[in-house]
Amino acid sequence: MVPSSSTSTNPSRPDRALQRGMKDALPLLLGTVPYALVLGAQARSKGLALFEVPLLTGLNFAGASDFAAIQVWTEPPAILVIVSMTFLINSRHLLMGAVLSPFLRGRKLSHILPALFILTDESWALSMAESQRRAASNAQVLFSFRYYSGVAGTFYIGCVAATTLGAVIGPILGPLDHYGLDMAFSAVFLVLLRSMWTGWRAARPWLTSLVVAAATFLLLPGAWYVVAGTTAGLLHASLQARMSPDVPTISEGSAEEGQPSETVQQKNQSDGEDETPDPAPAQPQRQAPPEPG
Repeated sequence: MVPSSSTSTNPSRPDRALQRGMKDALPLLLGTVPYALVLGAQARSKGLALFEVPLLTGLNFAGASDFAAIQVWTEPPAILVIVSMTFLINSRHLLMGAVLSPFLRGRKLSHILPALFILTDESWALSMAESQRRAASNAQVLFSFRYYSGVAGTFYIGCVAATTLGAVIGPILGPLDHYGLDMAFSAVFLVLLRSMWTGWRAARPWLTSLVVAAATFLLLPGAWYVVAGTTAGLLHASLQARMSPDVPTISEGSAEEGQPSETVQQKNQSDGEDETPDPAPAQPQRQAPPEPG
């Protein structure tokens, strides 16, 4: 019998999830490259050495807080001010991490920490959109860790490389923001919103976060609007989930040794198999010999 070739051509196989994540990340990565170049150039203009720029973006992988840190950079740097501002701006990761936590439950800590370290708005949005597509198609596994790794890893390597390139060409070309490259950030954000749109009901927490953040921005100085908007969005999402019994949830893991429950194991295979394997080829049935006449 000729073996089935579906194991090598089926795009839903686990070995294809990583490749699909990398492929889906490339269009958005091209949109982030312009403001990564601007960030690298601004870092050099503030006195950072060439080798310090990839350290900045690689160890604090969050573009918005990197921009904020560069804007208030002095010699010597005001460490407390920079750390506080970075925490406030990155507090939106509390919301993204809360959404990801049910999918990561049951995995090893050595897998969770690197995954959260390279978490960005883009990788979070693409992974959540992928989970929505899986849920719509009644897939057994709602979250592909391999897909997320492909998206987040591609963004990490690409953004660090782009900021380094900006640090190299910045002194040659002058201020890159004069070319309008900083508008790429807003364009990428609009693309992410469009890909995540599922209706007004799901957007209510985001609208609440927007209104509260805008009001706080007008009333209070600094980056407190980020904390206020994130907190308001979390509270609204939590109340909406409690008041809607039809919203599907992922059950909590068992209390013994932190093992996930059976439901979590079915929806998030923690051993690394993110996709449903192909069924084994059917074996031919052996016919019984004819009875003697």
